[in-house]
Amino acid sequence: MSWSHYKRILPIKDENKRNYYINICIKNHLSERELTKEIKSNSYERLINKPKKIDIISPQTYSITTNMKNPIIIEADKEITSEQDLELSILANLEFFFKQLGDGFTYVGHQNKLSDGKKNYYIDMLLFNFKTNSFVVVELKFRPLKKEDKAQMEYYMKLVDEQFKEPHHNKTIGIIITKESDKLIANFIKSEEIIPLTYKLEKTI
Repeated sequence: MSWSHYKRILPIKDENKRNYYINICIKNHLSERELTKEIKSNSYERLINKPKKIDIISPQTYSITTNMKNPIIIEADKEITSEQDLELSILANLEFFFKQLGDGFTYVGHQNKLSDGKKNYYIDMLLFNFKTNSFVVVELKFRPLKKEDKAQMEYYMKLVDEQFKEPHHNKTIGIIITKESDKLIANFIKSEEIIPLTYKLEKTI
């Protein structure tokens, strides 16, 4: 929460009411403008069942997943020799792929179009995780990770935040799957951090 948020909330004398607005800011990532709208619309007063005591919740931290398998197995009907093969193998076995990634993953689309007004970009896969409450961009590189991959992914994450993310969603997470020797490695990007977790992905033929 910013100082603008606190300036709107601090004048509220009722502790329960004040904590209520702090909590919805934390939970729903409200902007100062959205918070002002909630206050002016008497959001607290309109609660049907008001708790006798409202405590301030702790801001939730989120990780990429809750129970990711390691190594992750990607099922394939044929040998994976290209990014297209890898994408098709994942799309053909989405349910299995999600079970390997962990809880909460759902499919949004593949080759999703993003635009910055000057150029169109197409991301390999767009997922959503309802456990982390965030979109997940997946990019496939059938080669070792390069320095520029991080910058590319961060830009895609920024565009997804601008064009898909709702105020109550957490920031978009990125997964870059790269080929290192004979292994497929998942490189994770969360906010400005690269590879907070690294897992080997193995393929089965």
